[in-house]
Amino acid sequence: MSRNTIRRVAHLKRFYDILGVLEHKIGGPRRLVTCSGRMDWPRRGVYFFRETGEGRSDSGSGSRIVRVGTHALKPDAGTRLWNRLSQHQGQVRSGGGNHRGSIFRKHVGAALIEKSGHAATTWGEGSSAPREVRMGELDIERLVSREIGAMPFLWLAVDDAPGPDSQRGYVECNSIALLSNFNRKPIDPHSPNWLGGHCNRERVRKAGLWNVKHVDEDHNPAFLDVLSALVNKMEIQR
Repeated sequence: MSRNTIRRVAHLKRFYDILGVLEHKIGGPRRLVTCSGRMDWPRRGVYFFRETGEGRSDSGSGSRIVRVGTHALKPDAGTRLWNRLSQHQGQVRSGGGNHRGSIFRKHVGAALIEKSGHAATTWGEGSSAPREVRMGELDIERLVSREIGAMPFLWLAVDDAPGPDSQRGYVECNSIALLSNFNRKPIDPHSPNWLGGHCNRERVRKAGLWNVKHVDEDHNPAFLDVLSALVNKMEIQR
């Protein structure tokens, strides 16, 4: 095992130890299938999704993180944490959703389409679509809602100002860079049956994450101190 790999394993162990403290503070993971905007959400934050069947094999035991995200990284952006999570959740009443408003949904849907051999030529096309196109995609959107809705996730309150230099952006990009197996020796590799292995995005398949940005970057170890401080700052949720 190379020095860089040994170093990264140590950093991953600390990363997951910090998330263990976060999990305790928020009273355990949530699932979008049971969430609503009426719940107590911070105004801004970072989220970390897990996935059933995706375990850690090198950095310790337990489930590995498969998606990291945040919101409001553009100056003057007004998106709140729940706004972003609800875009991933989809529409509760119909069970559908809008994958054109959620890259997470778009990637999961593409993997489901590839795995099932479903014909969905319009999936991912354009930033908007007419009603007849969206109705033709409804079955896939519902499958995506079920898939993402069942994933346990943790959330970290970071109520800083919107902008690319926010702590939320710093934690997001460095977490992804640390977790990513893209073009490097895999640590905690995805399982042979991981749905993301069917995704049409090479970065998703190789990184082992439902992320494409930052997967080819190196993490700054100092971010772990920032992450730890942010978690320690949070109050225990009752």
